[in-house]
Amino acid sequence: MSKKRVVHYINQFFAGIGGEEKADIKPEVREGVVGPGMAINTALKEEAEIVATVICGDSYFNENVEVAQKEILDMIKQYKPDLFIAGPAFNAGRYGVACGTITKAVQDELGIPVVTGMYIENPGADMFKKSVYIVETGNSAATMRAAVPAMVNLALKLLKGEEVGSPEEDKYISRGIRKNYFAEERGSKRAVDMLIKKLKGEDFVTEYPMPDFDRVEPNPAVKDLSKAKIALVTSGGIVPKGNPDRVESSSASKYGKYDIANFQELTEADHETAHGGYDPVYANEDPDRVLPVDVLRDLEKEGAIGELHRYFYTTVGNGTSVASSKAFASEFAKELIADGVEAVILTST
Repeated sequence: MSKKRVVHYINQFFAGIGGEEKADIKPEVREGVVGPGMAINTALKEEAEIVATVICGDSYFNENVEVAQKEILDMIKQYKPDLFIAGPAFNAGRYGVACGTITKAVQDELGIPVVTGMYIENPGADMFKKSVYIVETGNSAATMRAAVPAMVNLALKLLKGEEVGSPEEDKYISRGIRKNYFAEERGSKRAVDMLIKKLKGEDFVTEYPMPDFDRVEPNPAVKDLSKAKIALVTSGGIVPKGNPDRVESSSASKYGKYDIANFQELTEADHETAHGGYDPVYANEDPDRVLPVDVLRDLEKEGAIGELHRYFYTTVGNGTSVASSKAFASEFAKELIADGVEAVILTST
């Protein structure tokens, strides 16, 4: 019996072409396996094999979605695949959106089984979890060893037409689909058993987990901006030239705090961006485009604000988890309050 045919989709980074500087490459197709396809192919064993790998730059795809989608679909069709796998994208946002978009397109147009993988906080996961199977991965490529077997296991189930288990069993992000099943014990007894375990401090698993909505009540408006101290905070990665604290370009584990008391504006001679998730050219040419020190200085001179706080806080949003972001903010928010800051302007990229 011949092996089933698989087409794999990856971005420019996992294809070994380059990072952000190569994110604008157009779609191309290569025979056989490339990058993480080697691990996927090994896990598929004798049941299937990757016959072609489609590669596309993250920026090109997300800036030309309709064109890129058509180009990639045409490339995939010529190989007559039985299965399509994209990624895994982990927590790379644009890569995740691209994987989700093309995976859904293949499913809708070719009608074949499709699987992708990404971190649960990847925006692509939230956008496409109801449409396609997305295996939940770790935050970074360091979890590739765990991601590949889970993706292949689910892919082979779909390929064979086997029944897919629960999200916990087959390690995919919940699609919000409810199924009836027959339990051995009636609901009242199961509820009492869970309550007893909870009272005893023992582990239990609820049958109906409630969503966790992270709602933040807005603070009252600043009463008098002309007397207020305003601070700048950014996830756009602006740092002093040379990135002295080595804030990572993605999946940041730290933030920087820098003094701008003596700066009327930021220039390419003294500041730059450490961010690896967008084209840095314009930000490096004029860092004020991301961190508007020049504008705040003008407002300060005009008396529109009381003063610009002498320190700004910076990190990168590229792949940085919500949990890490909350931890950063909880630390420096205390400093901002202690320094008498009344309002913060948070800029992105």
